[in-house]
Amino acid sequence: MQPDIFRMRRRQALLFFALLATLTYGAILITEYDTVKGLVAIPQAAIWAASNFVPDQEAFARLPRIIDKLVETILMAIASSTVASALGLVVALLGATTTRPHPWVSLPARGLASVFRNLDVSAWALILLFSFGQSAYTGFLALFFVTFGFIVRVMMETIDEVSTDSVEALRTTGAGYLAIISQSVVPACLPQLISWVLFMIETNIRSATLVGILTGTGIGFLFDLYFKSFNYSSASLVVLVIVIAVLLIEAVSNAIRRAVL
Repeated sequence: MQPDIFRMRRRQALLFFALLATLTYGAILITEYDTVKGLVAIPQAAIWAASNFVPDQEAFARLPRIIDKLVETILMAIASSTVASALGLVVALLGATTTRPHPWVSLPARGLASVFRNLDVSAWALILLFSFGQSAYTGFLALFFVTFGFIVRVMMETIDEVSTDSVEALRTTGAGYLAIISQSVVPACLPQLISWVLFMIETNIRSATLVGILTGTGIGFLFDLYFKSFNYSSASLVVLVIVIAVLLIEAVSNAIRRAVL
């Protein structure tokens, strides 16, 4: 019996890889992509990057300005994440099955979260750019909308995973809606909620760089400015600073998660 299962799985794997190879070859033919030229260009690209994307003395002279823009980007990401999480928790409580005051309230809450979540942050940035122009407020709103949609969805799922025993016990004693939320639901899922907020802060710091390129704010604007002016050494220093900042923030976030969870 087991050899038959093994042969069936091997046949399925071979079929999958054959289909994948066929699709890849078809895509190469359709796009007229020269694979040999692409492979040969990899070492040349690596040599060019090693000789150009190396921070020099002039780039390090710009480090204070880069740090200022990095701080601005981090603060914008944290502000958008925390404000969106606070408002998202209210909407999630109205939309979750465990805590919704009425089934009809849940439908618009879930629909609102779906609309905000399914538009990419770059799409939001471009949409808001026409209304608010190139400003930090545009970047904040773009990150806020995406965070709000995502956080409402995950918070509703987290709240619905909470045991209903304590909720029913409080209802039996005659506790009001706000008392049930504050004494049972929120304390039970608080560690998971904090974890999701930290995750969104990490994600928004990465996304804020792209948003900054589109909205002309933060460290993304500096990278775009240096790159388009062919100042590759300064652009590489911006990338290096972003990578270090993201790693440090992720380490702090993981430490907080371990302490909370």
